[in-house]
Amino acid sequence: MKVILQRIRRAEVRVESQVVGRAKRGHLLLVGFTDGDDAAVTSWMADKIVGLRVFPDDEGKMNRSLTDIRGDLLVVSQFTLYGDTRKGRRPSFVHAADPETARSLYERFVEELRSRCLGLVEAGQFGADMEVDLINDGPVTLVLER
Repeated sequence: MKVILQRIRRAEVRVESQVVGRAKRGHLLLVGFTDGDDAAVTSWMADKIVGLRVFPDDEGKMNRSLTDIRGDLLVVSQFTLYGDTRKGRRPSFVHAADPETARSLYERFVEELRSRCLGLVEAGQFGADMEVDLINDGPVTLVLER
């Protein structure tokens, strides 16, 4: 499992020009799955994300977590995180989980985040062509992998 985490001031995701998810202060998560990912991986990642201390405290140090600030999450599936570009000019996606498995893991991951997060948790539409707008805060961007 791979997650690109961006600390945001706000973000939204649209499908066919309709907003399907939005978040205020918190994180935008771009999420991809690979073969061998399972419930243990989604659970570990959910714990890691809500506990990461990447929000500033009163002294400006990254010392507060999503839980501490009661921040929001916007979760967007993105199988292209497992695109392999080492050969040729066209990415290979052989390491991305098959769509059925990835959908199940994605839905589980969103539910795990909802059970842990004190703020709003919204999600994009799995498998859809989506437009994502965000105001990155910092910018703070991290790559998380398990």
